[in-house]
Amino acid sequence: MKSYRKVLTLNVPARTGFVNITPEVEAALAESGVREGLALVNPMHITASVFVNDDERGLHADFARFFDRLVPHEPTSAWRHNDTGEDNADSHVKRQLMGREAVVAITGGRLDFGTWEQIFYGEWDGQRSKRVLIKIIGE
Repeated sequence: MKSYRKVLTLNVPARTGFVNITPEVEAALAESGVREGLALVNPMHITASVFVNDDERGLHADFARFFDRLVPHEPTSAWRHNDTGEDNADSHVKRQLMGREAVVAITGGRLDFGTWEQIFYGEWDGQRSKRVLIKIIGE
C-alpha cells in the first residue's frame, strides 16, 4: 500500500471564508500515484473545517450567515474561552458543527465524487496562514 502526504498553506483574508481546494487535492492524488484508496483532507487548526459540498457562492454565503446567527462572534465576553485573552471561541464551536475533515474514495485514480461535490476549506478565524493536510493511502 502507498501512502502520500502533502500540506497546503492557506491564508483567508477575512475572518470567515470558504476556499475550493479540490484542484489541490486532485494534484496531490496525481502526484501520489494511488489508483484505488482514500484521500483524507483536514485542517491542522482547531478553528477551521474541511467539508464536501457544492461550489456555489449563494450557498457559501448561506453557510456564513447561518453559522453567524447560530454561533455569533459578539459579544465576545459571552464566551468563557475568551476569558483567556482570545476572541475566537465562536470559531471553535463553528468548526465543531461544520466538522473537521473529509474522506473521499479514490477510484481509477480519481476522486469518486457525487454530482456537484467539491472539497472546501472553511475558515472561521482567518487573517493568518493555516495548514491543510492531504493524506492519500491506497494502491
